[in-house]
Amino acid sequence: MSKSFIHDCESLGIHLTLAMEKQFSTYFDYLVNQNQVMNLTAITEMNEVYTKHFFDSLWLTKVGTFEQKTLLDVGSGAGFPSIPLKIICPSLQVTIIDALQKRIDFLSRLSSQIEITDNKLIHGRVEEFIMKNYFDYVTARAVARLNILTELCLPFVKVGGKFIAMKSINYEEELKEAENAIDKLGGKIETVIEYELENDLKRVLIVINKVRNTTDYYPRAFGLIKKKPL
Repeated sequence: MSKSFIHDCESLGIHLTLAMEKQFSTYFDYLVNQNQVMNLTAITEMNEVYTKHFFDSLWLTKVGTFEQKTLLDVGSGAGFPSIPLKIICPSLQVTIIDALQKRIDFLSRLSSQIEITDNKLIHGRVEEFIMKNYFDYVTARAVARLNILTELCLPFVKVGGKFIAMKSINYEEELKEAENAIDKLGGKIETVIEYELENDLKRVLIVINKVRNTTDYYPRAFGLIKKKPL
């Protein structure tokens, strides 16, 4: 366990129990072990994993409460940000969708390793997912440009919920580019939270409120989304 991670969590108002510390420690060990046989992350040094993956994920708690909420994590990869959020908020109902079966298999084994039994892990493409206008939160971590990401994520947020895009600090052009998609799909920009993970490493959370339901036409097939972004 990274001691600085405990301090970082406290800076967000998160007080880890011993059970949570054990879950994060097991998460790190299993991630690094499995990364030797499959490509999960380029970051494997302990302090960097805790800072750039775990702590980064927990910054989403600045957006609102996750207790008793539903969250869809699009293209989660090795489980970020949804699994760290689930560890600190056990009542959070997590659904992860990923196009690669091997990543879903990893997340299934990981969930068993850290003794989480109720994650919903779905192998598939999000644009074919049917649970539209449903989730309290939908998250994505640097999967695509924001105008494309908005169409892949915002249709699944319920009215009153939020789409949270995790991006690098150079976000202004992407946000401007995505304004039409956000409006067309029933969203409204709430805020942009800028934060620093460590010296000279800055990130942002782009928070978009869902103010009206998205029509069933969206999201379109990915090839069309990419060819003709909204």
